[in-house]
Amino acid sequence: MRKFLIVAIICFGCYFMIGARAKELLIPDEAIRMRVLANSNSEYDQKIKKEVSKDLQKSMYHLLKNTKGIDDARTVIQNHMSDLNDTVNKTLTRLDYDLGYQINYGMNYFPNKEFHGVTYKEGYYESVLVTLGSGKGNNWWCVLFPPLCLMEAEESDDVEYKFFVQEMLEKYL
Repeated sequence: MRKFLIVAIICFGCYFMIGARAKELLIPDEAIRMRVLANSNSEYDQKIKKEVSKDLQKSMYHLLKNTKGIDDARTVIQNHMSDLNDTVNKTLTRLDYDLGYQINYGMNYFPNKEFHGVTYKEGYYESVLVTLGSGKGNNWWCVLFPPLCLMEAEESDDVEYKFFVQEMLEKYL
């Protein structure tokens, strides 16, 4: 019983120390994000946003999978903006979407967002931004580099990142 109590206290302490710190480090200061803004919140426009996001993730995965650092990732993105534009254009053509779009790489605004208990602060972040139509709908975004949203882009649309220790403690405490 004494060993269990000691292990429980250590795990409980780790949960608060590691869990809180891990949430702060979820997105490094030097990161490149990707954001897709839907034209509106209609079901149709949200479907279009998801398809564009999915196809861009696949393209970005292939472009960035062998990059060695953030400077290398920046160069690859800058050198392949026309390829990214082609990806978006092909997706929208396939879906008969004709409201237009814009694609931009640079410092773009991200609103405050809470996701799985983690708050991501609003601000301007280095990112690839795709605005569909008027861009007044809900957005989708992820971190391109380090590749937090690209690691499973080939296999799944639904990638969720968890902290092992935190997950185990939540399960058993």
